[in-house]
Amino acid sequence: MNIIYLHQYFATPESNAGTRSYEMAKRFVKNGHNVTFVTSSAYLSSNYKLQKGWNLIEIDGIKLHVLHLDYSNKDSFIKRIFKFISFSARSTLKSLSIKADVVFATSTPLTIAIPGLIYSKLKRKPLVFEVRDLWPELPVASGVIKNKLVINLASWLETYTYRNSKRLVGLSPGMCNGISRHGIQKERITLATNSCDTALFDVSKAVGLHYLTTKLDFVNQRKLVTYTGTFGLINKVGYIVELAKAAQIHAPELCFVAIGDGMEKEQIIKNAKAAGVLNKNLYILPPVPKTEIVELLSAADLSLSLFGPVKEMWHNSANKLFDALASQTPIAINYGGWQRDFIEKNQCGLVLDSADYDLASKQIASFLDNKVIYDKAIESCKVLAYEHFSRDIMAKRLEQTLLEAVND
Repeated sequence: MNIIYLHQYFATPESNAGTRSYEMAKRFVKNGHNVTFVTSSAYLSSNYKLQKGWNLIEIDGIKLHVLHLDYSNKDSFIKRIFKFISFSARSTLKSLSIKADVVFATSTPLTIAIPGLIYSKLKRKPLVFEVRDLWPELPVASGVIKNKLVINLASWLETYTYRNSKRLVGLSPGMCNGISRHGIQKERITLATNSCDTALFDVSKAVGLHYLTTKLDFVNQRKLVTYTGTFGLINKVGYIVELAKAAQIHAPELCFVAIGDGMEKEQIIKNAKAAGVLNKNLYILPPVPKTEIVELLSAADLSLSLFGPVKEMWHNSANKLFDALASQTPIAINYGGWQRDFIEKNQCGLVLDSADYDLASKQIASFLDNKVIYDKAIESCKVLAYEHFSRDIMAKRLEQTLLEAVND
């Protein structure tokens, strides 16, 4: 197939963002398909020297039309909306100059559907739309979007996109259910969660030990609990401040490290200072490339994935969960939904109390101290990563979905 892949936030392991699209496309190319991205420079590594406007580059056999577009997850919502619309318009024109058998558009943002729909209608080619977040349900539930006109427009675009896509992909059971609620037949929906990059993350423990001694010497024989990701409104990373504060009393053997960036980061640092935990048993560090996250998780005893009490967010397919599985680092979450059920069923980590920080700190200490349970969690991570959620498994599932769309 000749595939146009529309993704505003393409990233490689050199970036500090999710690499799902890169990993899937790399496997499509290996299987003989031609893949051309229309994307932006938002999360592309600075190693690529880009000019203003559109740039054409190639990475691992993947062609990329890259629009130089500055972006930060610290941007205000209004600023982000403007950039979404700008990219949507400019990517539409760029896409129409490319020949393809199928157009594959992956959110977020939802506006990525616009160039996909226009290409599909004008070129009479099937559209496959991948849902990474349920829009506008999620921003409405979290209070980010309040304007009724914006909500109605987004809801209309969501429904129109679903009904005019030949096939749809949901990254979690909840997302698939969200799609089917719009009257879409289940036969047109593929469940393809985020996946485990075992080739990248399954490294010798010596890698982690070296990272501890060279980059994290402050851990000082304590057990390392990490958070890697966005410090955004919905993530509520402030939870880790309260967790560290409680751990000073109940689990002094724990050391917390949070790495990433986002709108809430400066406030979280201020809160950590006020709580007396910053640079004592909680260290908040700048974002690093995914290749360095490999070293961090190799060193970690436990990985955290955090969200606030917004049930719509619990449908998320957190990269942190799958990176933890791939690195064989047990995972702890503080929310419900399918990931809670998944962890409890497979015993690959633990579910923390979302409001009782004293209890949560004791839960972590008890889990890490119980060698039988902890070793079982490590083994479960390995089995899940290799046998159920590997990159190859998910790429085959997506490839089959694209082929079905073309041949339908």
